[in-house]
Amino acid sequence: MTAMLGELPTWKLEDLYSSPTGTDVENDLKRATADAQAFAKDYEGKVAGLDGKALGAAIARFEALTDLMGRLGSYAQLYYAQNMADPERGRFSQNVSEALNEATAKLVFFRLEMNKIEDGDLAARMKEPALAKYAPWLRDVRLFRPHDLSDELEKYIHDQSVVGSSAWSRLFDETIARLRYPFRDEVLTEPQILDKLSNKDAAVRRDAAKSFGKVQGDNIAVFSLITNTLIKDKEIDDRWRKYPRPQSFRNLANVVEDEVVDALVSSVKSAYPRLAHRYYKLKAKWFGVDKMPYWDRNAPLPEHDDRVIPWAEAEKIVLDAYNAFSPELAAVGKKFFGTGWIDAPARPGKSPGAFAHPTVPSAHPYLLLNYQGKVRDVMTLAHELGHGVHQVLAARQGALMADTPLTLAETASVFGEMLTFQSLLKSAPDKSTRKAMLAGKVEDMLNTVVRQIAFYDFESRLHTARRQGELTPEAIGEVWMAVQSESLGPAFTFDEEYRHYWSYIGHFIHSPFYVYAYAFGDCLVNSLYAAYQSGQSDFQTKYLDMLRAGGVKRHKELLAPFGLDASDPAFWDKGLGVISGFVDELEKL
Repeated sequence: MTAMLGELPTWKLEDLYSSPTGTDVENDLKRATADAQAFAKDYEGKVAGLDGKALGAAIARFEALTDLMGRLGSYAQLYYAQNMADPERGRFSQNVSEALNEATAKLVFFRLEMNKIEDGDLAARMKEPALAKYAPWLRDVRLFRPHDLSDELEKYIHDQSVVGSSAWSRLFDETIARLRYPFRDEVLTEPQILDKLSNKDAAVRRDAAKSFGKVQGDNIAVFSLITNTLIKDKEIDDRWRKYPRPQSFRNLANVVEDEVVDALVSSVKSAYPRLAHRYYKLKAKWFGVDKMPYWDRNAPLPEHDDRVIPWAEAEKIVLDAYNAFSPELAAVGKKFFGTGWIDAPARPGKSPGAFAHPTVPSAHPYLLLNYQGKVRDVMTLAHELGHGVHQVLAARQGALMADTPLTLAETASVFGEMLTFQSLLKSAPDKSTRKAMLAGKVEDMLNTVVRQIAFYDFESRLHTARRQGELTPEAIGEVWMAVQSESLGPAFTFDEEYRHYWSYIGHFIHSPFYVYAYAFGDCLVNSLYAAYQSGQSDFQTKYLDMLRAGGVKRHKELLAPFGLDASDPAFWDKGLGVISGFVDELEKL
């Protein structure tokens, strides 16, 4: 298989630090600690008395510290992600995390003291350009003013996190990384066994699904304990901070109104029948059955392109698609190849799935894939490269304002996928290939929109139920089965082991309620792409400006140049209509 894929790239982490034992890591950790102490000495208890120019200078120092500590933290995380089953890597990552936690504890006062400045007073100081530069960051920091606790409590929560929620998250990661799944005469890792669920052979899909469900079931007590503990930890935090509901923190962090998220969720749930139910009924018909077993959800059609796509070809496909849209976008994308910015091979112990890590503006992003040569892997490359390009373009906003709210963080990634898909679709040689490609795209969109909103619904139900007491693995499994049946529809049968499938989804652990961002991004991109196809003037320029904005602007400001408004309920129906239109075409084919 490796020979067929060609030479796969791996990370060059030396762009950040020479090695885990390098003096540069040790020196920067010492510098971060010393700089944090000096910052606290200069400003603690004095922020309220700073004029606009002095406050701007303080924030600039804080930003430089954020970049330095972000570089250290990124290096530790990426080094660990390369082999999460290696205890030495785990130890290094935890030690860096603890050292950084100790240093950042000295900075907790800064945000709290800024939030105690009255609005009118801050507005007067904002006339100073050195402070006005940071207006978007201050705006977002001050969103949390009503939820701040006392200085002492905030410092305690900060210190305690390394042995609290972070430790439970690490336990989840290391448990998943160490699990092995028997498959015929092989023993596979999580990414390898899950890859079998899209195999062309039904017997392979069945055996893989059964093995995966059994191993998850054998470990379900651990996953249930982690989930129960983290949900309770969040409930305590939410109660003290007076968040009205479990989703409130995530929505505030995403700088999106509760009612906008509610409108998205409501639109998608009401569209389940005309999207997922209708498509999977059609798929069952293609397979010659009334009902499919759950392991056929991602089964390829007989016409599916199942060739192995070498890495070099995947790179060309994606960059050509980006270039046809915008040579400038493709030029940024090209920086990721041949430079050690991508880690592509699937290896035992490696972090599963795929991600784009922005690191810090003074460095560059890193992409992680588990590339196995499928068309879906090419789409994953297009997706993560979109994130990477977005992160490169937004870096000019600096360490405090480069990060995009999650609701917009998926825009460039999903748009990159759409560009690549449309490019491949144009080159489809015949009707049956077009049908298979459309079906694959519809399934990806259903996984991004319907499946992720079902995940959000699952989380919402769990967080509500947990407030009445600890949930047994059986109770969690019941909620999972109910949500899956509702979202996927009557075309599936679910065997007993499927009730354990919730337990491998890391977003529930690391970022509660993150998942709706995927649906937000997909529907938003569908509307954006429709504007592009309609020949909207200067679309590429507006699009690149949107990516460059990072976290400086909110969704209303960013979408206004395209004539789009996410707070309008009809906006979501327009995005969902694109998926529905693809299903219409498949019904005709």
